[in-house]
Amino acid sequence: MPFKRYSYTTILFTLIISLCVYGCSKKEADQDSKKKPQTTLISTAIAEAKKLEVREESIGSLEGLIDPTIAAEVAGRVIKIDAHPGQIVKKGQILVLIDATDYALQRNEAQAEIARLEALLANQSRIVERNQTLVQKKFISQNALEDVTTQQTALQQQLDGAKARMAIIEHTKAKTSVLAPVDGVVQKQIVSVGDFVKIGDPLVQVIGKQKLRAHLPVPENIAAKIHVGINVRLSTPTSDKVVMATIRELKPMIGETNRAIDVIADVSDEAGWQPGASVKGEIILGEHAGAVLVPEQSVVLRPAGEVVYVIKNNVALQKIVKTGLRQDGKIEILEGLDANAVIAKDGASFLTDQTKVSIEAAKKTQ
Repeated sequence: MPFKRYSYTTILFTLIISLCVYGCSKKEADQDSKKKPQTTLISTAIAEAKKLEVREESIGSLEGLIDPTIAAEVAGRVIKIDAHPGQIVKKGQILVLIDATDYALQRNEAQAEIARLEALLANQSRIVERNQTLVQKKFISQNALEDVTTQQTALQQQLDGAKARMAIIEHTKAKTSVLAPVDGVVQKQIVSVGDFVKIGDPLVQVIGKQKLRAHLPVPENIAAKIHVGINVRLSTPTSDKVVMATIRELKPMIGETNRAIDVIADVSDEAGWQPGASVKGEIILGEHAGAVLVPEQSVVLRPAGEVVYVIKNNVALQKIVKTGLRQDGKIEILEGLDANAVIAKDGASFLTDQTKVSIEAAKKTQ
C-alpha cells in the first residue's frame, strides 16, 4: 500500500508540471504570433500597353437572300417528286416531273406537219427549176415563173413557221422537268404526286446559302457613329469561322419596338453559315493605340473611387485611376497608372493602402 500511494502522488505532480509548461509555451507562442505582421496572399499582373478596338457589339439574325419558291411553268399532273425537306440539291438537278404526254403528242403532230411542208417545198422547187428552163426557151411567160416562185416562197415560210412551233413545243416539254435553279437545301415540299398544277403554282422551296444578309440592331444613341463601309466582325453558332465584312446599308427608320437601327452586312459563300441562325456582330468604330489595360479584378471600388494597387517591395500602394472601355476581361486605364506597372490581381479586393502582401509564386506572371 505505501508503494502505490507514492506512485499516484508522483503521477499527479508530473501532470501539473506538464500543464504549466504547456500553458507557458502557448502564451509565448501567441505573443510571438502577435508580434509578427500579417500578410495577404495575392497574385499579380502587368499593366500592358496595346491597341484597343473601339467596338459596338450586337446580336442579330441571318437572312437568306437566295430562297426561291419554284413554280410550275406548264400545266399538268405531277408524276414524280425528287425533292424532300432537308435534302441537299445541286443546280440543274431534277426536283419534280410533270406529265409530258400532251406535249409529246403535240411534238409528233408538229413533226408530221414539217414533213408534209418539206415534201411540198421539194416538189415546188422542182417546178420552179422546170419553169425557169421553159422561160429561157420562151415556152411560157415570165408571169408563170413568178407565180410558182411565189408559191415556193410561201411554202418555205410555212415550213419555217412549223419548225418554230416545234421549237416552242420542245421548249415547253422541257419545262415538265422542274430543275433546281441554285445549289441549296430543300426547305419545303408544297405539292405531292398526283396533284394537278397550273402555270404559276408553287412546287418546292429551296434555300441557297451562297449569300446571306446579317441584320444587327444597334442602339439609336450611337447611330451617328456608324456609316456604310466600316468593318464589322461576324460570327455565328453554326460555324467556328469568324468573318470580316463591311456595313452595306443602314435602315433609316428606328424600330418602334426596340428603338434601334438596323445595320446590314452581307456574307457570301461561307460553309456552315445557315439562314435564320443568330449572328454576333462587332462593329469596329475605331481604336485606341497604346491603351493601358489591366484585368477586371485588379480595379477595386473604394470611397476615393476606382483604385488599383501597385506592388512595390511586397507592399500594396493604392492608386486612384480613371477607367475607360471594358473588353474581354480587361479594363482600359485612362489616367493614374503607367504601362508595365506590377499590380495586384487576385486578392486585390482585400487590400488597403500600404498593406504588406505575399505574392503567390504560381501567378507572378500573367
